[in-house]
Amino acid sequence: MTEAVIKLGRNKKASTFLDKVKDLLPEGGNLNACLTCGACSSGCPATGLADMDPRKFLRMAALGMDEEIIASDWPWMCTMCMRCIYVCPMKIDIPQLIFNARGLRPREDRPKGILASCDMALRNDTTSAMGTTEEDFQFVVEDVLEEYREAQPEFAEMQAPIDKAGAQFFLNQNSREPVTEPDEMVPLWKILHLAGVDWTYGSKGWAGENYCMFLADDPSWKQITATTVGQANKLKTKTFLNTE
Repeated sequence: MTEAVIKLGRNKKASTFLDKVKDLLPEGGNLNACLTCGACSSGCPATGLADMDPRKFLRMAALGMDEEIIASDWPWMCTMCMRCIYVCPMKIDIPQLIFNARGLRPREDRPKGILASCDMALRNDTTSAMGTTEEDFQFVVEDVLEEYREAQPEFAEMQAPIDKAGAQFFLNQNSREPVTEPDEMVPLWKILHLAGVDWTYGSKGWAGENYCMFLADDPSWKQITATTVGQANKLKTKTFLNTE
């Protein structure tokens, strides 16, 4: 008579995803050190969204559930705030895991809003996700500056230079503000004016947000960053100040 054999549980799947991330991170990013204490989930603003939290996500990766991770929308809800690392007693780099999880999806299947913003930024040297040209940016800055100089005499000498060579600071700017909320640029100008700061925008690479980074598109992220750094170096500015 053949004896019945009962097997409890199931074998762990091979996870090419988890292994890849471990190879990218120093000491594997401590991804095997999870105590399942739940501290990461308790402080995460995305906990509960899409029935997911950082602890559950890490367990899925550890169990080799790569297909489920690719299908999940939760990695795109993570803000990359890094609270999970700060509270984790083992300092596990969950944000790096999530960032690389985003890259598992085919590029064309990633969230349409982020994808479209990244592609728009790649179309022009301003790197603006709104598609703002160099000429349009300069027109808006000069127009708003003139308006505030006239309306508020105490700021009659305020400057908002573009491509000023040798300035101390090279500033970027959220690309939505010149298009939809141009007055929102002014408070920072006032602070810089009152503090006597020597600064400039660049006509190229002035857009502050980098949607290609959020898209987990490394080559495009690099292109956007290189455009900004290239303009800052061309102007021989001393410090790049990321306002975003």
